[in-house]
Amino acid sequence: MSNALTQYIGLFEQNRETVCGNSAGKLNTLRDEALAQLRDAHLPDKNCEGFEKTSIDEMFSPDYGVNISRVNIPVDVAASFKCDVPSLSTLLGLVINDSFHPTSKLESKLPEGVFFGSLKRAASELPEIVNRYYGEIAPMGEASVALNTLLAQDGVLIYVPRGVKIQRPLQLVNIFSSPISLAAFRRLLIVLDEGAEMQLLVCDHTQDTANSYLGSQIAEVYVGAGARFEACSIEESSVNTSRYSRMFVRQERDSHFSFNSTTLTCGTTRNEFSIDLNGENAETHLAGMVIGSGNMHIDNDSAIRHLSPRCRSNQLFKYVLDDASTAAFEGGILVAPGAQFTEAYQSNRNILASTEARMHCKPQLEIYNDDVKCSHGATTGQLDNEALFYMRSRGIPEAEARTMLMQAFMVDVIDSVHISGLRERLLHLVDRRFSGTLGDCSGCRSTDCHE
Repeated sequence: MSNALTQYIGLFEQNRETVCGNSAGKLNTLRDEALAQLRDAHLPDKNCEGFEKTSIDEMFSPDYGVNISRVNIPVDVAASFKCDVPSLSTLLGLVINDSFHPTSKLESKLPEGVFFGSLKRAASELPEIVNRYYGEIAPMGEASVALNTLLAQDGVLIYVPRGVKIQRPLQLVNIFSSPISLAAFRRLLIVLDEGAEMQLLVCDHTQDTANSYLGSQIAEVYVGAGARFEACSIEESSVNTSRYSRMFVRQERDSHFSFNSTTLTCGTTRNEFSIDLNGENAETHLAGMVIGSGNMHIDNDSAIRHLSPRCRSNQLFKYVLDDASTAAFEGGILVAPGAQFTEAYQSNRNILASTEARMHCKPQLEIYNDDVKCSHGATTGQLDNEALFYMRSRGIPEAEARTMLMQAFMVDVIDSVHISGLRERLLHLVDRRFSGTLGDCSGCRSTDCHE
């Protein structure tokens, strides 16, 4: 067992009553199973396949505080909506460190039957939903899932009943802010019943840069038959923030799932996407955009499993790395023996804007059926010198020309977003990121468009 796990297991065993007393329902009933799974487990390190560039054990090893007593930590919520976090017309909920906080009008604006709120509260008010799905999609046999299950005391449930189509996007803002270095065990459960439709924007934000933070994030997503779910995640954190985010998705027949992951600033980030297309004619679109600079490290890993006939998936990940930033992408496609007529495509394109930046990519196909259309490709290179020369010959300064080329490189990833107003906002954020002004809020007003 790793030292990282030892310290967290010890924390739980010494404070079991406090941990459970500040939680409820199935969140508590799964803790013994999680503890048993962790006894002989270890978090992945660089000796484990798929983690050669990112050690999860090293990420979790520092001595972070954990707010198991649920001490109220004051947070300037308005500060998270100056410049960097998109201000859209959304229905907004907040996770402050690891506790859910609704905005004042959230519940009154939700359609009847829709739940967007505290997972702890849902465990008491909607036990049939929480009991059926919580801990059932993410595999408890994996150490990081078991650890999150052991220590998560709250989280977020988004439930959309059968046939309900939410007209306005939901927005979930995760905020780190604390007087001490802190680890947060965040849990997200999303359930769309048959024929339901929803859009979601998730923003990760670190308000102060003095302390170190660790985010353990597990998301379980169920997309029922004929349901449609589109989501976008934007990370804008600090150089002292580490994040291990894992999303597990189960799709039924005729369902549609689309997810865009954008990393603008961070310290160390590992994102994993595990998607099962369980029903015939299900469709998945997965896109990612990374802008690395300084000593940032960003690692994206995808595994899409085609388990039923006539399903389609498309993956597109693009990276621009500058300075001494490092990154990785490992993408997998599995086509099961019974998944005939599968269409699955994967593309990874990368630009190294400095001689010190490093990129590792490893696309993988595992196909057990002949009647399929599948392809993958990966390229890593530098900015187009001919295009750069042409732009400079037209009087465009070199720094501006480089920025324009990097912006153009990301356009097709941004175009994959269909949430109203977000595509334009992403273009603005990317422009500011490449120009070096992201996070500079001087002269800005905080505009609150949320309810």
